[in-house]
Amino acid sequence: MGRQSRWDKSKLPSRHVTEGPQRAPHRSYFYAMGLGTREIEQPLVGVATCWNEAAPCNTALMRQGQWAAQGVTAAGATPRVFNTITVTDGIAMGHEGMRSSLPSRDVIADSVELTMRGHAYDALVGVAGCDKSLPGMMMAMLRLNVPSVFLYGGSILPGEFRGRPVNIKDVFEAVGSHAAGGMSLEDLCALERVACPGDGACGGQYTANTMACVSEAIGLALPLSSALPAPFPDREGHARAAGEAVVALLERGLRPRDICTRKAFENAAIVVAATGGSTNAALHLPAMAHEAGIVFTLRDVAQVFARTPWIADLQPGGQYVAKDMGEAGGVPMLMRTLLDHGLLHGDCMTVTGRTLAENIERLTWNADQRVIYPVSKPITSNGGVVGLWGSLAPDGAIVKVAGLERLSFRGPARVFDSEEACFEAVSRQDYRTGEVLVIRYEGPKGGPGMREMLSTTAALYGQGTGGDVALITDGRFSGATRGMCIGHVGPEAQEGGPIALVRDGDVIAIDAMAGTIELEVAADELERRRAGWTPPPQRFGSGALWKYAQSVGPAHLGAVTHPGAGAETSVYADI
Repeated sequence: MGRQSRWDKSKLPSRHVTEGPQRAPHRSYFYAMGLGTREIEQPLVGVATCWNEAAPCNTALMRQGQWAAQGVTAAGATPRVFNTITVTDGIAMGHEGMRSSLPSRDVIADSVELTMRGHAYDALVGVAGCDKSLPGMMMAMLRLNVPSVFLYGGSILPGEFRGRPVNIKDVFEAVGSHAAGGMSLEDLCALERVACPGDGACGGQYTANTMACVSEAIGLALPLSSALPAPFPDREGHARAAGEAVVALLERGLRPRDICTRKAFENAAIVVAATGGSTNAALHLPAMAHEAGIVFTLRDVAQVFARTPWIADLQPGGQYVAKDMGEAGGVPMLMRTLLDHGLLHGDCMTVTGRTLAENIERLTWNADQRVIYPVSKPITSNGGVVGLWGSLAPDGAIVKVAGLERLSFRGPARVFDSEEACFEAVSRQDYRTGEVLVIRYEGPKGGPGMREMLSTTAALYGQGTGGDVALITDGRFSGATRGMCIGHVGPEAQEGGPIALVRDGDVIAIDAMAGTIELEVAADELERRRAGWTPPPQRFGSGALWKYAQSVGPAHLGAVTHPGAGAETSVYADI
């Protein structure tokens, strides 16, 4: 270990496992894995992937992780590849499995943290593909604060059914159409076979692609890295570049908290609204900010949404999918028009070592593409996602309005104490147009796990009534959900929020333009109901979901499970 090295490890975590005579036992393990002295003397870079065979969102991640590792090696550091879990929403949707989805975000962050801490890695490349794995990986980067680069695994290509492009949203909605007699079982089975043609995450501007756009906008991913679909060969170049970039960050000492400032979080929220992105971003951005010691709540996110136009014509509210967005120039092209019109903070640093404005300074606006509108001629002047507050949601709620023609709704409540109860009623078409369907006890604690309701909302659209009823829940909605669907209602029912006191027939008024959601019941009547209310027993008495329910906080603060950077007394990167 006496050779001269390019690297000074005196302030790097890996010195604790590679330097000095007392670390001979540790080094013996590295030699056992085929490393030489030079590789041991170099910085150790964790390359974390969320690969598994649960769903196509994740099946391309292993090879991309290996390519990223090759980039690390080429740049003069030593990669250490490891995997973490993923719970894929498309498989978990519509049954008990969805309770595991949101908790998996925090388990991903925790497991990456523990792996990095336990093995004293100096930097991190994180490769993720499905909804919760993207914020989970970025949360780990912000928590550890070692030089980090995020890499999205890429979206799926559209399928084709009888001459038209289709994706997973069409299959979920076809279930409702079949239940209503609008589609035969044979056609439903034919559609399911062709809707998802290979590797990649859901193709519309659902949660995975929304958070992939966030990764670029917030500065943790290389420009254009989220644009290419998973099957495209060019993804190898992006993966190798991510590995090389993280070594450059290590040399400069540039860390995630240097990049992800409050202004960077505002940039991320702007890109979410401009793309008509998933309402789940209003849960994940506060959680990511929490890891960096930044207070960025649902109200902060909604304030950014309110001043941002919707300019990317993406599904589910628009026409196009992620592949089309990439071909139109991707997030850099979107940010070009946003920056030109003064809507972004161009001085935010990114993982390139340059600012956001410097990254796109040579990029010219492409007026020939049809996916991204200029800010001067937006699809709508208001953002694609809106925050709501009022007597039903004192802590706030969220609704995606991209593509909605009707921005207000008032009607009698129809109350269900679980998603299953509501889905069963919808499947039987046992509801009336004009009703407000209320699904409660599905919040972070009450679920536990804050399940998504895509099966129910898609069934409504498949039956042709998606615009004629509203749906309100303290749970969540998939990024593929469309219609007057309000989620994240807080405080949640399990905590005694007003949603727990709603009864059948109570009138609920929603105004997305005004940002209000009101329960039209007198205050004294609500107090009488509250006096007779008790929380239902928790569904789980042990295991991971029990632990999650004990620690998880409210949705408007990101449904986080620990005190965050504001309470830390040491940062891993500084050990």
